Amino acid sequence: MKISLGLSSSSFLLFLSMVTVSWTPLEAAVEQWQLPGGVFGPESIAFDCHGEGPYAGVGDGRILKWKGADLGWTHFAVTSPNREGKECDGLPETEVVCGRPLGIKFHPSSCELYIADAYFGLLVVGPHGGLAHQLASSAQGVPFRFTNALDIDPSNGVVYFTDSSTLFQRRVWLLSIMNGDKTGRLLKYDPGTRNVTVLMSGLAFPNGVALSKDGSFLVMAETGTMQILKLWVKGPKSGTAEKLAQLDRFPDNVKRTDGGDFWIAMNSLRGKLEAETWPEPGLGADPVAVKMDGGGAVKAVVDGEEGAALDSVSEVEERTGRLWIGSAVKPYVGVIIN
Repeated sequence: MKISLGLSSSSFLLFLSMVTVSWTPLEAAVEQWQLPGGVFGPESIAFDCHGEGPYAGVGDGRILKWKGADLGWTHFAVTSPNREGKECDGLPETEVVCGRPLGIKFHPSSCELYIADAYFGLLVVGPHGGLAHQLASSAQGVPFRFTNALDIDPSNGVVYFTDSSTLFQRRVWLLSIMNGDKTGRLLKYDPGTRNVTVLMSGLAFPNGVALSKDGSFLVMAETGTMQILKLWVKGPKSGTAEKLAQLDRFPDNVKRTDGGDFWIAMNSLRGKLEAETWPEPGLGADPVAVKMDGGGAVKAVVDGEEGAALDSVSEVEERTGRLWIGSAVKPYVGVIIN
């Protein structure tokens, strides 16, 4: 569901607390593209340079590709070389061996798939899939502990990505939030030099990251503070950062649209964190994702209407007239006709 608004970031919280929507129940509007039996957690979604897909990284450590209604989801790639003979069921205790691909993105020219795996760092795999090759596993001598999300600058192949914590792995991610951990980093991988640069450190669970259409700035979700940050990477303001928005829920992945706006998933995990750790935000609506422009103006909101279909949204990818909905826990990719 889409609502055009054009509010400034200063009006964002007020808008969310006041908006009311008259619409067919969203629960019925979400198509559920079921994953193969027993598989869950399509955290991030990508389409290749030929427009094929979607592809999704799932809980058992694989990356799957949708091949149409007749074939459904097929195996495309893995991130761990240690899977043979192991039980890879997507449970936290098996992730460290089997891998857990989170952010994924195809390079538009080389058609290679870049992957941020929570345990195996930054990786890449060719257009035909298979076992991904590790590009980086540390920065400035500090190993990645929780590689999370990424985006690619198509002009030079530079990869921007996040390491959510240097103390806590994904399988105990909740401890990072509850302990107020601020060891996360925003990083840059240069394919020419193969070096990793730390762009920002001391972050509270840095999560989704997306590059602007002109390549001048990044939009990043800092989950631990419920903030959206903007970091300039080119031009006269390069190296400076500012707060783009303050949210009432925990932001997850950030994906840029073809038009240059940004979809920010708000993985509220209704009740699990808000009820046990923080008070309910008391919103009139149930915002599970918000679209804003590079200046923080709100363009659209997806209202989950307290239903089960969208109770844990990790990513929203706007493409081909649809919103493709990822989740860290659901057994399906959600699709909403936009």
